[in-house]
Amino acid sequence: MTEGTTPLDQVADAGVAVWLDDLSRERLRTGNLQELVDRHRVVGVTTNPSIFASALSKGDAYDAQLRELATAGTDVDDAVFAITTDDVRDAADVLRPVYDATDGVDGRVSIEVDPRLAHDAAATVESARALWSTVDRPNVFIKIPATVEGLSAIADVLAEGISVNVTLIFSLDRYRAVLDAFQSGLERARDAGHDLAPIASVASFFVSRVDAAVDPRLDEIGTDEAAALRGAAAIANARLAYGVYTEVVAGDRWQALAAAGAKPQRPLWASTGVKDEAYPDTRYVDELVVAGVVNTMPEATLRAVEDHGDVRGDTVTDTQAAAQEVIDRLAGLGISLDEVTDQLEREGVEKFESAWSDLLGTVRDGLGGVTA
Repeated sequence: MTEGTTPLDQVADAGVAVWLDDLSRERLRTGNLQELVDRHRVVGVTTNPSIFASALSKGDAYDAQLRELATAGTDVDDAVFAITTDDVRDAADVLRPVYDATDGVDGRVSIEVDPRLAHDAAATVESARALWSTVDRPNVFIKIPATVEGLSAIADVLAEGISVNVTLIFSLDRYRAVLDAFQSGLERARDAGHDLAPIASVASFFVSRVDAAVDPRLDEIGTDEAAALRGAAAIANARLAYGVYTEVVAGDRWQALAAAGAKPQRPLWASTGVKDEAYPDTRYVDELVVAGVVNTMPEATLRAVEDHGDVRGDTVTDTQAAAQEVIDRLAGLGISLDEVTDQLEREGVEKFESAWSDLLGTVRDGLGGVTA
């Protein structure tokens, strides 16, 4: 490592876009986000309902706006919409120089549609349009969950020129469907005369939650072979996902879109904070370094990588055969990764719905009892 560089620099220099998986008005007001961009290689921000619920429950940064909204008689849903879009707009302004410097590849800030709409395609499209027009910044991503119903919504909003962060992807089959929806949306946008260059997308493939679901099953089996596979499923699953991505971007269908000016839908590693303290706290960054992907990290993970990450260059390319062997060994022990990822998708939607309910409750209290 060159003198003066950190492991986080190594990650970024290897071609991984370092994004922060958090946002709050406190970060914006104190200049924390700006400092992370200026000094810690952060080139993007992701949010989700859990992040906003946490932000609203702490401190007094939102009190003045809540009073204004209460005085105006704003209902709870509209208040949440106003608060979250204001934060994302301000964050997008902080990241705008990065967006301009990278020709729109990075400098992105994500905001998610109401998670209660995860199984309603038409309502998801309407929500995406409202968020896009209200934030009104070219460097925003609208996050849409990769449910079956979400797939058509993803294609529909991309076709309208709206940039999308596809979230809650756990399985390879669903990821293939997401890539198909992405290409379908761009094909429709091209045919409608849209400039494809500004339309961007990432596919958020969740990592640590896979180990959190598989490891207890391995512990229950209790054999040496099972113990040897602890902590292996998530990395293997993500590396196989990268293999799917490389197959798609090498295909004729994508090449035609690229020739028309389209940017690829980058894989984004999400859920990269370690949930089992037995594992190195930088595990889901160190083991998933490859050029052209995004890793969105909680600040604790980002700081850990910067301090003591074990960055060894590209740890993804040409790993797919070994990764498939891990999945096959799990299947041999009776653990179906398909069953695990189906469960994780259901739980992911439920967790975001629960966080949204918490967010609504916090805002309702802040409005002084105004009901939705």
